[in-house]
Amino acid sequence: MDFFEVVNPHVAELTKNEHLLFDYVVKNLNAIKNKSIREVSDDCFVSTTTFLRFVRKIGFSGYSEFTTVAKYTLLNQKTEEKPSPFVVSQKDYREEYLKNINESVRVIDTKKLDLVAAYLRKKPIIYLFAKGMNKQLMHYVKYLFVAAGFLVVFPDDQAMRKVVQKQITPQDIIFILTYQGKDEEWIQLMQYVKKEIRPLIVSITGADNNVVQNMSDLNFYVFTDELFLNKMEITSHISMIAILELILYQYLDSTDDGEYHLVFR
Repeated sequence: MDFFEVVNPHVAELTKNEHLLFDYVVKNLNAIKNKSIREVSDDCFVSTTTFLRFVRKIGFSGYSEFTTVAKYTLLNQKTEEKPSPFVVSQKDYREEYLKNINESVRVIDTKKLDLVAAYLRKKPIIYLFAKGMNKQLMHYVKYLFVAAGFLVVFPDDQAMRKVVQKQITPQDIIFILTYQGKDEEWIQLMQYVKKEIRPLIVSITGADNNVVQNMSDLNFYVFTDELFLNKMEITSHISMIAILELILYQYLDSTDDGEYHLVFR
């Protein structure tokens, strides 16, 4: 039994505070596996009752099963993955950086990837919505999907987004990138298209429970540490790129042989 296979179906049901507990657990699974529930609860600043309720909510019968599955999962990781001397030698912040990427990919629900891939096989028009740093990511995403033969629309200013949203049809797909998941423009956009058009809305947000996440038809969430330099955000967005690439790769893998000329080198 794999830890992430157990918890994946339940993550969307977590509250904001429970998401914080989940974030702590996945980042510290190796340390938690040998601790008592009281020790872990103290580390998380919650009562043992609260933590036990959380453990049951993510799919375990109790704390004993929770730690047993965690140990089994970690043991399998060690036997299946070759140790990386690069990772071992890095400073703490680099280890945390790699851990965030790893967990963001590990917790992806493959059923969601399959659903998006199936929708993409209908050849919808793809609409991309992003602001700030995420706009740079979306230019790359547009390049990827255009290369795969899709018509991609990426309005990169608010006035153009207002115009474009009137052109969306029920057969189209929308991707929204927003780490915080509470931008008023995105909320208004989603309210409009859900009520008037009903395309497929796919969002990529932070792991904390948020409005955009809850309003989406499908949500993929990432783990990352928010960083600011001279009051400017420099938070890593590499996990968002990884998820969008995996969505495309899942689609390519599901297409008929010969439809795409892929070369692996």
